[in-house]
Amino acid sequence: PEKPRERSGMSNQIIQGILLGGYYALIACGLSFMFSVMRIINLAHGSLAVFAAFALWWLASRFHVSPFVGLLIVLPLMAAIGWALQRFLLERSARGGALLPILTTFGLAIVIDNMLFEQFGADTRSLAPYIGSLSYDSWEWPGSIYVGKLAVIMFATSVILLGGLQLFLTRTRLGRSIRATSEDPDTAGLVGVDARRANAIAASIAMVTVGLAGAFLGMRATFDPYAGAPQLLFAFEAAVIGGAGSLWGTLIGGMALALAQALGAQVHPQGFLIGGHAVFLVVLFVRLSTSSLGLRGLLRLPSRSAS
Repeated sequence: PEKPRERSGMSNQIIQGILLGGYYALIACGLSFMFSVMRIINLAHGSLAVFAAFALWWLASRFHVSPFVGLLIVLPLMAAIGWALQRFLLERSARGGALLPILTTFGLAIVIDNMLFEQFGADTRSLAPYIGSLSYDSWEWPGSIYVGKLAVIMFATSVILLGGLQLFLTRTRLGRSIRATSEDPDTAGLVGVDARRANAIAASIAMVTVGLAGAFLGMRATFDPYAGAPQLLFAFEAAVIGGAGSLWGTLIGGMALALAQALGAQVHPQGFLIGGHAVFLVVLFVRLSTSSLGLRGLLRLPSRSAS
């Protein structure tokens, strides 16, 4: 009686945590990809995801365009933003050392947040009203476990995206050029690789993943102009737990973060966030303790981990 219900409740929490981990992996994908191939920690990552969510909401509310159809417009826009971001900001700031690109993206995040606030105000928005019953439809599994259709779509999207990026980096000429540029741009240039072009394409790809993450953010929850910081935090924690720069590690890190949050919520009402932060801090401490290079060793992982 009680024990079967407890086991069912625990199984439900684990399944929901795994599916939520798909969203965390999706939003961390662009952050991890950009670091693995460009050695840049993009602090505007969360703000750009919120920007994509607002762009989809604007198309849906003003022109009655489905968010899924709107992605055909927003994703190319995000790719163009990534290209411009690399060519006009990150490439130039990288010449000033490793710290300057971080400060540049931090300033960019502030600009985006305040621009969105000025344009849309402080009200929360959501894409859920524009996707019909998908926002709340679910499948019933044995044991009275209900699995949301949107959550399954997010998880499947993250697996397909991460798998696609892995194949792209390992099986295509352009992907190998991007990896070579991340290892040693000068040597890559000697064999005919255009490092500027490779980095610009990598930034465009990263921004496309950010656009997808922003779309699912708007579909599964509400957002406002300043919602980027929490999304950046979740992305950073998932990336570090899985290993910064590792694509499949990002999926594992996202699921570990979500499971910790789900189990923490069972212990205490405030344990949802505390559980995730605790696991992140433990993993961070272990990585720093076992790395002979400290924080530098934690971050400067070889780009082969992305393949």
